[in-house]
Amino acid sequence: MLRAMTFLIAMTLAGMAAAVEPDEMLSDPVLEARARDISKELRCVVCLNQNIDSSNAGVARDLRLLVRERLVAGDTNEQALAFIQARYGDYVLLNPPWNAKTYVLWVAPLAMVIAALGIGFATVRQRRAGGRSAGHSAVEKNQLSTDEELEVANFIEHYNSGDRS
Repeated sequence: MLRAMTFLIAMTLAGMAAAVEPDEMLSDPVLEARARDISKELRCVVCLNQNIDSSNAGVARDLRLLVRERLVAGDTNEQALAFIQARYGDYVLLNPPWNAKTYVLWVAPLAMVIAALGIGFATVRQRRAGGRSAGHSAVEKNQLSTDEELEVANFIEHYNSGDRS
């Protein structure tokens, strides 16, 4: 148990340590803080739902450097984000804007939940309805015809009489 906990902590710390590298950091702490804030709003295009601030991918590093270049050039946070969005599209934003290109990103999760609930309700309803009709038909199927009842009675009579051949 202790080994597992140690391994888990080590893996967590390794992931945290592998984000922004020292050679990327700006000497001005105010600009660096702004760069970190912007980096947390940008998606790594390789890692998907990971921001570039915590990604080890080469593209994420390039984007972090680009953000810092834009800030050193005098851009505001919004201008730096707009520059990167213009270059990489809305997909690079972790919180994409609501527009014709991205409405599917916003509506799809809700549509999937509604569809899943609909399928679940339909399945439960069908099983309940199917269980009632199956129960009635099973009773009807278990009823023997007159010939079958006679055959069973003859079998039982022969079995009880000791003639088991």
